[in-house]
Formats: sequence, C-alpha cells, structure tokens
Amino acid sequence: MDEFDEVLTTVGPRLRALRKQRGATLAGLSEATGISVSTLSRLESGSRKPSLELLLPLARAHQVPLDELVGAPCTSDLRVHGKPITRDGMTIIPLSRNPGGVQAFKHIMPGGRTEPELRTHEGYEWLYVLSGRLRIVLGQQDTVLRAGEAAEFDTRNPHWFGNADSRPVEFLSLFGPQGERIHVRTKSR
Repeated sequence: MDEFDEVLTTVGPRLRALRKQRGATLAGLSEATGISVSTLSRLESGSRKPSLELLLPLARAHQVPLDELVGAPCTSDLRVHGKPITRDGMTIIPLSRNPGGVQAFKHIMPGGRTEPELRTHEGYEWLYVLSGRLRIVLGQQDTVLRAGEAAEFDTRNPHWFGNADSRPVEFLSLFGPQGERIHVRTKSR
C-alpha cells in the first residue's frame, strides 16, 4: 500500500507541471474536463487523491496517455512512437499534442496523381515540402511547391493538396486555429 500511496502523491505536482507547461489555466481545464476548479486545485496540491474518474478526462484534455499522469516507470527506449494515420492512401504522422493550439503533422503521399476535391473547414494551415512536388489548389489558384518551399492559407477557402506528378511527396503541415498566422521573414535578394 505504501508504494501505491507514493505513486498517488506524485500525481498532483505532475498535473500542475503539465498544465503550466501547456499554458492552461485551472478555469480553462475545468471547462475542458467538466471537473470543478476547486477539485482541480485540490488534486494539484495533493489534498485530494486522484481517481480514475478524474484522471481520464485530464489525460484526454492534455492528450497524454494515462500512465504519463501517474508516472508509470520509464523504459530505456526514449524514442517517440507516434501512431500514424492512413487516409486516402496518405500516411499522416502527428508530431505534436497541443489541443486547441497549433498541431504539427508529417504527410507522406505515395506516387500517383489524383483529381482535386476541394474542401473547406475552420483553421489556418502552413505547408513545407521536404521532398517531391506538392500540388496545391486554392480556389482558382493551382500551384506546385518543390522541396524547401512553403505555403500558408486560410482553410475556409476551398482547397486541396496532392501529388504534382507520379513521384511520392513528403511534407510537414502546421494546422492552427482560425486567425493564427505564421510570419516568415526572408532576406531580400
């Protein structure tokens, strides 16, 4: 039982550190989880013992595994093992966990060209091509980006991206909330 109590006493400081690291407030976390501000405060201070009923929504809100909240023993393998998503033949690898903020992804598209199917949704997107050629259709504009080139656009505009030719393309995307914009400064030629 002592080992169990020892694990539970480390949860509060871990919760507080995680919340502060992510720039969240108790009020914001309360809104996201449905747990009262006073309960969250008591959890963080250690005056309330954590339960599965409280930890599950907190893990979901912070987008971390439950074992990260309770301090499961570390393994010797420090590598991050993201879970790739496959959609329409494309592999998408999440590179960040930042609910409500900017999300980072790596996209790998196999060779082959497809016809554009324009979509719209809330948000703002930035793309950076690592290898290959990426075709972007934004409204009436049709552009091809090569390795090392970047683009940004408001996703409320009809858009689509895919292979520009029969070769594979790899690119990074940053997707953020509506109204957030990236500012890239370049040297003039």
